[in-house]
Amino acid sequence: MTDSTATSPVEYVSVATQHTYKDSVFPQIVVNNGRCKTVADTMAFVRENQSELEARLAKSGALLFRGFPIESAETFDTFSAGFGYPNFTYQESLSNAVRINFTERVFTANEAPKDVEIFLHHEMAQTPISPSKLFFFCQSAAEEGGATPLCRSDKLFEALKAEDPDLARDFKEKGLKYTTTMPAANDANSGQGRSWKSTLSVATVEAAEAKLKELGYHWEWLEDGSLKAITPVLPAVIDLDDGSEVFYNQLIAAYMGWKGVRQNPSSAITFGDGSPIPKEGLERVSVLAEDFTFDLDWQDGDVAIVDNYRAMHGRRPYSGERKRVVLVALVASER
Repeated sequence: MTDSTATSPVEYVSVATQHTYKDSVFPQIVVNNGRCKTVADTMAFVRENQSELEARLAKSGALLFRGFPIESAETFDTFSAGFGYPNFTYQESLSNAVRINFTERVFTANEAPKDVEIFLHHEMAQTPISPSKLFFFCQSAAEEGGATPLCRSDKLFEALKAEDPDLARDFKEKGLKYTTTMPAANDANSGQGRSWKSTLSVATVEAAEAKLKELGYHWEWLEDGSLKAITPVLPAVIDLDDGSEVFYNQLIAAYMGWKGVRQNPSSAITFGDGSPIPKEGLERVSVLAEDFTFDLDWQDGDVAIVDNYRAMHGRRPYSGERKRVVLVALVASER
């Protein structure tokens, strides 16, 4: 089913698995109506309709562009740059995921093995510096699996408040601290395998400690040369301009996917005052999130924009001989 108006060249489609809320659908799916035959056509389309597209993104939390002539890292770079947003490079991020750059702006979404699930999270919410939007580009879809789950975190927090108001209040009032261990060298077999030198963009122990101090971390050097770092208090919930409260964190990814955390959550995640988060609360949030999650089954050439303040994302495992290639470009924080 299509949704377009006589006054707008933007054409939207609906799919059976799309989520419908009183003020929006999730995600919004924009299709090429045949007018965009080249990248130049596509960029003209973006410029002419950017206000409408941004309004839809703000309400929905995610826009999927399907059928547009985006075919390579370079054309994706052009597309993502065409919105005029400030760039947020992998090098300047504190992401602990191993990635490969294609251009200064564009890099792989994650280099974790294909049988590893990357659980729902807000990008870099476990660090003091996080992006506002994410551009994803599917250059090559997996033969089987490999969807990108997208979760409306504002709807998740609404449900959590209704079900367990005390836990919701603790998350909002106390915030969170994360403990991560960065290896001495990149480990491509881990979803969190980026080395401390690469993560912190430093070459020496002294420079690493200076940066950690500047960012408000506590740290400890381990015998194998890896770095154990504890964040300052970071939010578990943020307020958006429209009054939405968003469950903005990496709790699900940490609890479900980080090594050893399900057995001992406090080894990696606590409330901001250092007190433990109830394990049953972490279990419940992880299950509840699925009610508000849409699995984006990629097609070659798809581009998605995700509002990192409103929606979480992840990666389902995949299989087959065909290599799944999903690239990303980030937008600097607006907060």
